[in-house]
Amino acid sequence: MHECIAAMAEAFIALAHGEVEQPLRTIFRPPKVKGVMAMMPAFRGGERPLFGLKAICVFPGNAAIGKDAHQGGVLLFDGATGELLAIANASAITAIRTAAVSALATKVLANEDAGDLALIGAGVQARKHLESMACVRKLKRARVAAARFERAKLFADEMQPTISFPIEPVETAEEAIRDADLIVTATTAREPVLKREWISDGAHINAIGTFSPKAREIDSATMAAANVFTDRRESAFNEAGDYLLAAQEGMIGPADVAELGEVLTRSNPGRTSPNEITLFKSLGLAMEDLAATFLAYKKGRDENTGSWIDFD
Repeated sequence: MHECIAAMAEAFIALAHGEVEQPLRTIFRPPKVKGVMAMMPAFRGGERPLFGLKAICVFPGNAAIGKDAHQGGVLLFDGATGELLAIANASAITAIRTAAVSALATKVLANEDAGDLALIGAGVQARKHLESMACVRKLKRARVAAARFERAKLFADEMQPTISFPIEPVETAEEAIRDADLIVTATTAREPVLKREWISDGAHINAIGTFSPKAREIDSATMAAANVFTDRRESAFNEAGDYLLAAQEGMIGPADVAELGEVLTRSNPGRTSPNEITLFKSLGLAMEDLAATFLAYKKGRDENTGSWIDFD
């Protein structure tokens, strides 16, 4: 996770410097299918040019049968010759890079003494975010809420042996969020699971669970009250229901959203006071998949792990 956080920082700095090209993801929704396919290409220039393509199916109902909602693959290509370098499991790449980006946002936006974590959701992303948040802040405790209390309790039972601080399952999102100074929403909700009146001054929020214009985890009052950051404005303005639905209500506008890369390159100050609420809206970018897959490719090459196939 520490290595992936560093790789994400490099990727966002490259994006801020204009070294990354990526169109908006293409979403394919066949009628009568309970899932979608998303295709996400990217190019990263610089000394080691690379192409990447993630093709992923998202089936929200998979959680009920014990499977990750994200299924697919990431292809990594040499940006100078077009040669295929690697094929990676998209579920694994998505899980680690999403949590690593949230950790990066937390590292540069959250108060230094933040350590009371609220997790809304108890799936794959919640597990990875528990790990990634502990990489960038000294956590004192975590409370977890899920759609069913049994899932929150199972999460706590499974994760507690891996963590030095207490994990407490709670019945409601409000119980988890009250007094928390780090909040992660990692759900498949279509209506807000977080409300402004629950949020303490100075809290930092990572909103990662939706990328649909018609679904949101965050209520409009919170979007209006927070200092809002995202991975990429174009994605937020086209895909983020958290932003779009609040904008339709006149609660937020384009000028109210900054990019994480701008904070890393210091063209944006990020958090400006200990009491302000900061919010990172994660959409998930193809360049993040490219960077994480390239990191895995390099480690596989250097450590001679993975399955290597000669295409010649």
